[in-house]
Amino acid sequence: MFHVILFCWCWWSLMAVFGSESVSVTEGESVTLHMNITEQQRKDGISWKFGPTDNKSLIAEIKDGNNAIKLYAYRPDGRFRDSLKLDQTGSLTITNTRITHSGLYQITTSNHEELLNKIFNITVYTRLPVPVIIRDSSQNSSSSSVSNCSVLCSVMNVTHVSVSWYKGKSLLSNISVSDLNISSISLHLVCLDDSYTCVINNSITNQTQHLNTDVCHKCSDVSEDYICSCGFTEAVIRLVISALVGVATVAVLVYDVKSRGDEQKKRSDTQIK
Repeated sequence: MFHVILFCWCWWSLMAVFGSESVSVTEGESVTLHMNITEQQRKDGISWKFGPTDNKSLIAEIKDGNNAIKLYAYRPDGRFRDSLKLDQTGSLTITNTRITHSGLYQITTSNHEELLNKIFNITVYTRLPVPVIIRDSSQNSSSSSVSNCSVLCSVMNVTHVSVSWYKGKSLLSNISVSDLNISSISLHLVCLDDSYTCVINNSITNQTQHLNTDVCHKCSDVSEDYICSCGFTEAVIRLVISALVGVATVAVLVYDVKSRGDEQKKRSDTQIK
């Protein structure tokens, strides 16, 4: 029984000084890796290292015995220049974070009585841009008498985000972006109202863009057989076609009336002879 209690106590003690923690932050913000080292650990000295397990670089330390804090902002490649702070509690702060600050941070001490070995996994997310909504003319069918209203929500230079269309609070469609590129998602509308939004988000923040009715004209008729058409150019084309049809109809009528008049005149001349 004593051995079981001793094992549990030792395991609890190890869990208190060993482990890992994930931290997320938006680019440009500051993040602090909180620690509270003991007086003995401070006297023995602690060190912070950055990088993968097989290639870590020393970036900050409290030197053995004299509690002197040293920062190595030029390691591994100068990415931490003017960005590191270390206090006497062992807590490390990275200011004005950049994407290159993402990675593993490990704090250790060489004290065999009070072992310390903890890893923080920091993910720095790109500051999200506001989505851009434009008319998606590529989705309009020129062969149809009426065209579905199609709009496109686009974002660029972002990674590890989700792009979604909402109507009110209802999710209509979404895609995930894992690579740094331009990503777009279309929405086909039958009748436009003011409740559509495009949302880009990651695990810690989001940006929203409201669909303006100037992009796609608002429907004036809500009947089922009415489809909202997009764009000024398309409307002008339809007006021109309607005008041409009207002119052609008038020309046919004039020609028909003239032909009948000529025929009646020929008959009258024949009867006189």
